[in-house]
Order: sequence, then C-alpha cells, then structure tokens
Amino acid sequence: MISEFAPTVTAVSSAIQKVDADALVLGVAKGPDGPVLLPNPLAEKAAKGVSDSLTALGASGAADQLLRLPGVDGYQSETLVLIGVGKLTGEPDGGVSSEALRRAAGSAVRQLSSAQSVALALPAATVEQVAAVAEGAALGAYNFPHFKGSEKAKSKTPVSEIAVLTELRDKHTKPAVARANVVAAAVRATRDLVNTPPSHLYPESFADVVKTNAKGTKLKVKVWDHKDLEKEGFGGLLGVGNGSSRKPRLVRVEHSPSRPVAHVALVGKGITFDTGGISLKPANAMTTMKLDMAGAATVAAVVRAAADLDLPVKVTGWLCLAENMPSSTAQRPEDVITIYGGKTVEVLNTDAEGRLVMADGIVAAGEENPDAIIDVATLTGAQMIALGLRTVGVMGQEALRDKIVEASNDAGESHWAMPIPEEALTSFESPIADLTNLGAREGGMLNAAAFLREFVPNRADSDSDALDPEANRIPWAHIDLAGPAFNEKGAYHYVPKGGTGVTVRTLLSYLEGLTR
Repeated sequence: MISEFAPTVTAVSSAIQKVDADALVLGVAKGPDGPVLLPNPLAEKAAKGVSDSLTALGASGAADQLLRLPGVDGYQSETLVLIGVGKLTGEPDGGVSSEALRRAAGSAVRQLSSAQSVALALPAATVEQVAAVAEGAALGAYNFPHFKGSEKAKSKTPVSEIAVLTELRDKHTKPAVARANVVAAAVRATRDLVNTPPSHLYPESFADVVKTNAKGTKLKVKVWDHKDLEKEGFGGLLGVGNGSSRKPRLVRVEHSPSRPVAHVALVGKGITFDTGGISLKPANAMTTMKLDMAGAATVAAVVRAAADLDLPVKVTGWLCLAENMPSSTAQRPEDVITIYGGKTVEVLNTDAEGRLVMADGIVAAGEENPDAIIDVATLTGAQMIALGLRTVGVMGQEALRDKIVEASNDAGESHWAMPIPEEALTSFESPIADLTNLGAREGGMLNAAAFLREFVPNRADSDSDALDPEANRIPWAHIDLAGPAFNEKGAYHYVPKGGTGVTVRTLLSYLEGLTR
C-alpha cells in the first residue's frame, strides 16, 4: 500500500546557517525548575538568547505546545518555532526518549501545515534519534482532503520538505531515514483507507486498491469473489456479506523473499461498513463504522512495507472483506453458518460479525502452516472499556503475544498484553452448533479472543498425544484495536483526527525482530 502524498524527508549535516526552510524548529522540555531549551545547532549567543526568553515567551515544554517567533538573525528561516517535548527523562544525549522526539517532530510538522519546508533542530546526535525525528515528522505530514468540494481545500497539502539537522554523515543516517519514510508511508496509506467513505470503499473496490498498489512490486495478490467463496465454503464471509448488494471478497497478498527466515500470516478484519445487520446498531453508533476495516488496511500496508523494506520474512496477508447490511438476503439471528474448514456457528447477534469473517481467514491462513498467525481487528467495544482509546489489546499464545507487546514498545505504540481466561469459551456454547457467535458481555474483548482461538489450526507437525492440546496449535495472537484505530477527538502528537494507522509500526518492528 502506498499513500498518495509523500513528503521529502532528509537528514542534513550542513551548517545550520546554510539551511533554507520556512521554519526552524527547536525543542523545549519541562525541566525540574522550568522550561529547558534542548541541545541544538544554533550559535551559542543565539541559543542563549532563546533560552533566556523561554519563560517570558510562555514556553512550558509541555508536549504539543508550539510557539512561533520571528527568525533569528544570521539564519535563513523566517520563523523560529519552539515545540514542547514533555518532561526530561534523564535519557542520554538530550534527556528525552526516542518516542518523545518522534512525537515532538510529528506535532511540529502537523501544526506547521501552512509551511512548505521545515528544518528540525531537535536532538539528533545518534542514528536512533535521527530515525525517530524523521519518522515522527513523516507521520505528522498528513491530511485527507480528497472529498472536499472546494479547490482551495483540495490543493492544501501538508509540509512537503522536511530536513532533520544532524552532525552525522549521510552514510550513517541514510538507511534510517529511508526506513522511516517507508514506515510512515505505510501508516499514511492505512489512514487513507480508513478515512475513505463507504460510498467509495467496499469489498470489491478495496480488493482493487490492493491489486493496484501491488503493481510494479514483487507482491502476489489473489482475490476470491462471491462465487469463489461459495464454491470453497467461506461461510463467515458469505453470511456477513450476503445482506449487501456489494458482495464480499477474500484477498491474499504475499511478500515472499527467496530465503525467508520465517513465515508470518496476518489476518485483517475488513468490514467496510457495519450497520450491525439485522441486529441493527443505533444511529449514533453507526457514524464511525467506516473504520471497521482498519485491521485489513493495517495488514495490507504492512505486507507492502515488508516488501519495500525487503525483509527476509515471508508475510502473507489475508483481508476478510464484507459489508454488513440489513436486507431480505441478510443472515438472521439463529441462522447456523459453516465456517471455512467445517466448524458451525449459531449466529445469535448479526452485529458480532467480525469474528465470523476472521474465522474464515484464520483457518485459510493456517492451511499454509505458517510459523505464526497474527490477526488484527477492530473487534469489540469492550476493548475501549478495558483499555481506552489509545492502548491496543493483545491476546493469544503468551510467547507470541509478549513479543508483539515488546515490539510495540520499540515502535513507540501502546499495546497491552491481556489474558484469555480458561472459562471464556463456555459462554459460546450452542445446543445445535459447535459454537454461538455471542459470548458473555463481561470481559467481551477476552471472550472474543477465545472464540477466534477455536479456529486456529494445529501445526503440521503437531503431536496428537500431547498433554496440552493448545501446544499443538500454530502460534497465534489477536490484536484488538477498536478504539485506537480511529481518533474522534482532536489531533495530538503525530496522530491526526480520523484514521490513525496504529499497529502498523508495531507489526513491522515485530517482523524486523525475526531477522535479528
């Protein structure tokens, strides 16, 4: 997946006096005794003048606080900008973490959208710091004007030229900046898909986007249409999608390097709009339901980025695409459907549809016997109750779950390990089918994970005599990003209003970790 807009982000080691940008950005932190100007390449006298004026200017160092000042004599930028990075942490080389730098760079670029070019003079003494500033800046350079009516709104673009000022040579910083550009492009592409209205993004058009974005790459794409799904028995996708005139699709997209160190299957929930079906949602609960395909958007973008980064990991993405609509052909409460692979489910609530399409995808992904299956879904409202709007829940096989959480820490995203209680599956018992699709309300996020786990196939080399049947399953993890996938409130850090692209960076960090 590639975003339509891509800023030019470079690391610049030339003297700051020679850097020509509309705005020059310096960092300010919250120190124990007041605001502190962070290390920067200004001349000593100029830096002291700014530092001595911080309190009078109202600078606090709080994250996201941005102040615009006239440019400093001797430097080409017309505007000097102070961006808050939050509290000093005691980290070496500037006293701020990589994530604080990422957020500050992104916040500055996001708030300076009227500028064409920005130079970031934040701490960048190490390759890690350069990477964080570059990535944050590229993430902050985002807007979504595609459905605005006025030409003025359509022509408005984010900051297009970003220079990260550093004393490091290009040979050291170039790979880090290149990676930052790829990662940010994947996040922006995810945001674009999530923000696209359901009038324009539906199963068939989503599949077309994936095919179009694979052109010119080595990615392989296969699409199952409605007839293919019927022929092969994908009962979850068919049941959920049959109420819509725009029929479901299953898309498989593959990055396959010549000598992979591992094979990871990613399964994404792609409900392009969720009315709840016959179990209709209230009107006010339907207004953001274009976001219900964020899992599939994340998976598509991650597979493309894995190819762009040339990762030596085979990655197969399975996009489970359907539109959940009420009609005379929609599935009903108490219908029984057969998931791909043969298990049956009694549908007690048609608004618990995501787990049905994901079950199809998990079984299909498992047939290839990957080393791990990770599913990504805006699955439950219970996720928001448990973890809020900025923290993603991760469940599943403990070793894999914990590696994903560790990768999220490295990426600067908030993911939290959650359990699957032993008794969770009991609430899905059905008198006429293998399972119902509706578990207990209490612990809903955890219960939904227990349901999905039932469709994770055994490993090809599983031991039928194993004392623990769970040990036979392909390692699997479930990521529920229902709240964090879409920001309904104001923009913050490098996160815009609308689609956030959360978990893209975590999954890429996890995949890169397999190569070390």
